[in-house]
Amino acid sequence: MTDQVDIPGTPGQVLALIRAHGDVTRAELVDRTGLARATVGARLDALQRAGLIAPAEMTSTSRGRPPSRFRFRHEGGALLIADSGATGVRLAVTDLAGTVEAQSRLSLDIATGPDEWLDAVMSAFTGMLDELGLSGSAVHGIGLALPGPVDNVAGMVVSPPIMTGWDRYPIRDKLATHFTCPVVVENDANAMAIGEHRLAHPDVSSMLMLKLATGIGAGLIAGGAIFRGADGAAGDIGHIQVVVPEEGTPPQCRCGNQGCIEAYAGGWALVRDLQDAGLEVATVHDAVQLIASGDPTATRLLRRAGRIIGIALSDAVSLLNPEVVVIGGELAAAENHLFAGIRESVYARSLPLATRRLQIVPAAERELAGVRGLVTALCDHLYEPSRVDAQLASAAGVHA
Repeated sequence: MTDQVDIPGTPGQVLALIRAHGDVTRAELVDRTGLARATVGARLDALQRAGLIAPAEMTSTSRGRPPSRFRFRHEGGALLIADSGATGVRLAVTDLAGTVEAQSRLSLDIATGPDEWLDAVMSAFTGMLDELGLSGSAVHGIGLALPGPVDNVAGMVVSPPIMTGWDRYPIRDKLATHFTCPVVVENDANAMAIGEHRLAHPDVSSMLMLKLATGIGAGLIAGGAIFRGADGAAGDIGHIQVVVPEEGTPPQCRCGNQGCIEAYAGGWALVRDLQDAGLEVATVHDAVQLIASGDPTATRLLRRAGRIIGIALSDAVSLLNPEVVVIGGELAAAENHLFAGIRESVYARSLPLATRRLQIVPAAERELAGVRGLVTALCDHLYEPSRVDAQLASAAGVHA
């Protein structure tokens, strides 16, 4: 006997259609699924009982009563989103469709360790929920992006170069002491790649997302989906080692190696070089502000950083032949000088065929790219058709 979740037109698949297409009528669902009208009605009834859909507002027509329409019930709960970098984290509370209801940014060093870091984030979330008049029971899921290699299935960081104490830390168990809901853990650059691909470049099958902030990372889209590699380590472009003859002795990286791209051109390296030049900067934000002011030393160092980043990126372009390279992160705010250096290296070093149609563009979602990607990944998990079908079957068994 065929399992119910594999039959086209299960309740979970009907919900996926409604989420994808917006308000739909019963007749439209019959047409798209090929199911009988009575079967579609039963699916809709089950989804309404579960609080997953609701009747859409009816619009007037010139003749007769308009057909009933159904919509995803996005107001039925909340999602908690934490998009972290090395020294700060952007927090958001959204509805179930990803509309941001509240957001804030914390200066929080990832090196403080998982217990202190996660406690601070959960405390901030509790305060945001209180301000919105929501209880913890309203939270349907948590999305967390971290600046290190992530085992997406296990929800753990594995052997991170800069995240002391995080290696295989049980993140989901820790969060369960605050909220009882599914948790999706993602690499920060992957989260940005998912968000930019789904919202800004949905028709692109091959894309590289470059995050330039305190560190440097990349997220890869291949065949229209995120590419993680065998163990979730794909995209760690910041720790590719290069030789830049005119730079002399390769600089020491935070990971312990020498000559990593990040050690030359990451945000922390730019701050280091600006300080060595006698300028008063303490953070990547300070460096970006200095560049924006037109400081010639800061501008020169950023363009140099772009050229060195472009060395690693040119190899990736020749290897992967992406249609689009999207650049985001805090350093991307100074895109004029940064992009000039990156393009200079990429077009000089990559194969001509690989750059013939290549676009190098800033992140359309800017600072919210990671938040959007986490919402997408989390909702894909929460409303995966077989998961929805299993939940409805379990609820039906309880009430039988």
